[in-house]
Amino acid sequence: MATLYSDKIVKRHLFGEAVSYPIRKIGLLDLREVLRLGWEDFQAMPSHAIVVCVIYPVLGLVLFRMVLGYSVLPLLFPLAAGFALIGPLAALGLYELSRRREAGVGASAANAFDVLHSPSLGPILALGALLLIIFFTWIATARGIYVANFGYAAPESFAQFAHDVLFTRAGWTLIVVGNLVGFLFAAVALTVSVVSFPLLLDRDVGAAVALLTSVRVVIANPLTMALWGLIVAALLVIGSLPMFIGLAVTLPLLGHATWHLYRKAVEPGPAPHAEFRVHVRGARYAADFPAVLWPWFRHHR
Repeated sequence: MATLYSDKIVKRHLFGEAVSYPIRKIGLLDLREVLRLGWEDFQAMPSHAIVVCVIYPVLGLVLFRMVLGYSVLPLLFPLAAGFALIGPLAALGLYELSRRREAGVGASAANAFDVLHSPSLGPILALGALLLIIFFTWIATARGIYVANFGYAAPESFAQFAHDVLFTRAGWTLIVVGNLVGFLFAAVALTVSVVSFPLLLDRDVGAAVALLTSVRVVIANPLTMALWGLIVAALLVIGSLPMFIGLAVTLPLLGHATWHLYRKAVEPGPAPHAEFRVHVRGARYAADFPAVLWPWFRHHR
C-alpha cells in the first residue's frame, strides 16, 4: 500500500508560510483501490456524473459535424485519442463531487459547478489552457503526419481510407509514427495533470505548485503512472467506440478514480482546504418552469 516516498518539499510562499507536499510511493494495489472507490462514487452519484459528462459525447459529435464529407476521417482517431489530453479538465466537476462525498458533505448536480467558485480558479484556468494548447498542437501534428504521407487530398470514401491506412506502406508509417508521437503528447499531458487539478480543487495553491507536484508524482511512481495511463487510454477507447456514448460511463469512473489517486499519491500539506459551498434550496415558482428541472438553475443563473 501507499508509503511515504520522499521528504523533499515543493514550496510556495502562501500567506507567509511554506507549503509542502511530500509524495507517496503507490503500486498496483493502489490503482485497484482507486478504481474501486471511483466506481463506488459513480454508483452513489450516477445521474450527477452522467449529467456533467454528457457534454463529452456531444462534443465528439459536434467536432465530427464541423467538417463535412470524408475530409474529417484522417482526424477521427487523433480527436478520439486527444480527448485523453483534455480529460482532466473535463472531469473537474467529478473531482468536486468525489471531494464532497469523501468529506461526508451532500453532493448534487449543482455541486459539480462549484469549481467555478474555487479560490484556485485562476490556476485551474491556466493549467486548462495548457492542456488545450497540448490538445490542439497534437491535432495539428497528427494532421501534418497524415499530409506528409498522403498529401492534402481528402479520402474519397471510408473504404478507401481504411485500405490506404491498413494495407499500404504510407499507412503503416502513419500508424507507427502517429502512435509514437501521440504517446509523447499523452505522456506530457499525464505528467502535468495527473494530480494537479484535484490538488487545486482541494487546496488553495498556485498553478506552479500543482504542476510540480504532479510531475513529482510521476517521477516517484513511473511504472505505476505508466500503467495508470494505459488504463485511462483503454477505458477511453472502450467508451469512444459507440460514437463516444460509452464515455458517459467511463469518463465519470476515471474522474472519480483520479480524485482518489490524488489522495493516495499526495501527502496532505498545510495549505488551507477549499471551503465547501452550501446550497440553500429556495422557493420555486411556476414562472421558472421548465428551467427548474435542472437543479443547478437557481444557484447559477
